[in-house]
Amino acid sequence: MKKTALFLALFLCTALSAQNIVTTTLLGTKSQSQLLSQFGIPFIQYGVKYYRITYTTTNVQNALDTVSGLLVVPNNPNKVFPRLVYQHGTSGSKLDVPSYTVSNGEGQVGLLFGGMGYVALLPDYLGLGVSDGFHPYVHAASEASVAVDMLRAETAFEAQNPVLTNDQLFITGYSQGGHAAMALHRKIELEHADEFTVTAAAPLSGPYSISGVMRNLILTDAVYYYPAYIPNTLLSYQTVYGNIFSQMTDVFKPVYANLITPFFNGTKSLNTLNTQLITALTTNEGACRPYKLFQDSAVALIQNDLNHPLNIALRDNDTYNNWTPQAPMRLFYCKADDQVPFMNSVVARDTLSAVGAPDFLASDVDSTADHGDCFDPAMTNTVLFFLGFQQIGTVSADDPSELNRLEMAPNPAREVLTFKNLPKEGTLEILDYQGKIMLSSHVQAGNAVIRLTDLPNGIYIAKYSAAGIVRTEKVVIQK
Repeated sequence: MKKTALFLALFLCTALSAQNIVTTTLLGTKSQSQLLSQFGIPFIQYGVKYYRITYTTTNVQNALDTVSGLLVVPNNPNKVFPRLVYQHGTSGSKLDVPSYTVSNGEGQVGLLFGGMGYVALLPDYLGLGVSDGFHPYVHAASEASVAVDMLRAETAFEAQNPVLTNDQLFITGYSQGGHAAMALHRKIELEHADEFTVTAAAPLSGPYSISGVMRNLILTDAVYYYPAYIPNTLLSYQTVYGNIFSQMTDVFKPVYANLITPFFNGTKSLNTLNTQLITALTTNEGACRPYKLFQDSAVALIQNDLNHPLNIALRDNDTYNNWTPQAPMRLFYCKADDQVPFMNSVVARDTLSAVGAPDFLASDVDSTADHGDCFDPAMTNTVLFFLGFQQIGTVSADDPSELNRLEMAPNPAREVLTFKNLPKEGTLEILDYQGKIMLSSHVQAGNAVIRLTDLPNGIYIAKYSAAGIVRTEKVVIQK
């Protein structure tokens, strides 16, 4: 691929609209040691460069739009990396998106995967980041199409920068991003199989059952402390479909419509709206029961008319119907989730299992974790799941980084692991994904053998340390 002097500048702006890229801004770099310190896991193999890119797509009115996203690239031009799309969760404000939150938000997920050897793409979605208009929240079609167009934009980026990718594509996302990840996986397999092939996908704690589990949540007398999600969804579908209501008070009681209107107009953030609605519902209704936001007549229509425009819109945005996933897929969730009921994952599991998805499992990764606490175990399981498929290639035999590889065989290993051509006396360690040392052995220069008898099946890191030398390599134990 073409290598240019563009990497010398902190701000890059390239007129590549015909190739789908509008601007490219280098936001910063992180070394491998910085990422190891930040994340504390041994799978970090590379430093990264990270960019905000803007690129063209179409909005829900099918008009040309410009959107933004975070692109994280492992800093090694001699390697060929897989691509990974991470779809982010609900944004509390317009700039609460990956390309604006690299240091303190979900943008950090891109740094994690970039350091692990993926070219990571994190779309900001329509109506967020640099994009104008109201964000079409949990709208499956646009969540997927914006990600597809970012994949195309990344191809244009490769043509101008020292980055190489292979044919592997991984997809994941959390919360709203779980919904968006499943929507993207489905769209690629049904509509873009000639352009992309999904290697593996892991939607996490997402509201996949919009017309079932989520609809039932808003129509019951349950206390729920995220009431702003409800108008966010209805206003999203009003923006997309245009037939949910004529005026705000057709759906919402006036006291709540007055609070919601500035949010719809873009002068109030979702976080502010949520705080105000909790206070108003508690004051007016005695508790934060979101169905009390609605006019009684609207509740009756939604409950009794399955062909009401809102019910049609809700069904249109379920992400598991009319599709049998072909790529390996895992749903990770937590049974104590207080924002996105775990039954979303159960319904999706039962539906996709019934149609015969060939390599599909759903797992409760921590039955005591709420939505916030579920992120870490869900992401940990995703990291391990993807590592079993990840392939990183080398541009040429002259790649200097190949001279510093930790040579070992066999991999996958069973009982023993043989290391070759160790340059000095040192220490060999086998670490688990949390960095815990499982085995340690003092070794001499040359070849060495470690017995793996006591280690369970799984993915580990082999680490060799000697004076002035540290080498690591992924190893799979499969007995």
